[in-house]
Amino acid sequence: MKYFNIVTVVTARSRKHDVMLPGLFLLTSLYSSAGWAELPADNIFLQVEQRAREHLAQQAASAGLLEPLFEVAVVKNARVIPPCAKPVVIEAQDSRSLQRMRFVASCPVPGGWRYEMLARASVTAKVVVTAAPVTANTPLQASDLALARRDVTLISDSAASIAAVVGQSSRRSLRAGEVVREGQLASPVLIKRGSAVNIVAQREHVHVSMAGEAMDAGAAGEVIRVRNASSGTIIRARVLETAVVEPADMAGK
Repeated sequence: MKYFNIVTVVTARSRKHDVMLPGLFLLTSLYSSAGWAELPADNIFLQVEQRAREHLAQQAASAGLLEPLFEVAVVKNARVIPPCAKPVVIEAQDSRSLQRMRFVASCPVPGGWRYEMLARASVTAKVVVTAAPVTANTPLQASDLALARRDVTLISDSAASIAAVVGQSSRRSLRAGEVVREGQLASPVLIKRGSAVNIVAQREHVHVSMAGEAMDAGAAGEVIRVRNASSGTIIRARVLETAVVEPADMAGK
């Protein structure tokens, strides 16, 4: 009887273990499968975000942005991304629009998957803004300008240096605190149409100066038509400074 009881107890324990072990294996398997299913997807989103930030940093450096800061959000959906036996490859497909940066994530194995990913980004930086209202076509002074952090996600031609803007004029009036855009700036007009100018020409040690009349308005470096006051001949002349030009064919000689 004792032997029978022992055998019975042992058998009961064995059956108990037989029931528990498959359950443990099943639980472990489900846990591992869940981990493999979720972890690659999380890694891909993080990799896309990192790649987007790298592109933003390159673009900011090319644009000369001052102290740029980036915010990146990778658009996620309910799609289940399966695991990959090799590191996932992330490639930029189109990063021209910061609010719709497109990337491709692919599994580099035979029969591997390939998915398009979308990232939305915003950029802020310290840029030149107006410290007070500015009238159109008025040369900007240092006191008119300041550096401030602004959202430049949709502004591709912001200025990062006050010194580079001083002396130029805006083609339109600007409100206080408005971002100064390089595309809206122009060199100030130094010579007005119909104004008297001094035509200067210098070659080696010979310097000639004569009076003329401007037929066009012009800023520094621009070529305008000028009538020689003595001969009436109209020549092409380059604007040097206020009321001073030189024959265009003499420039740089």
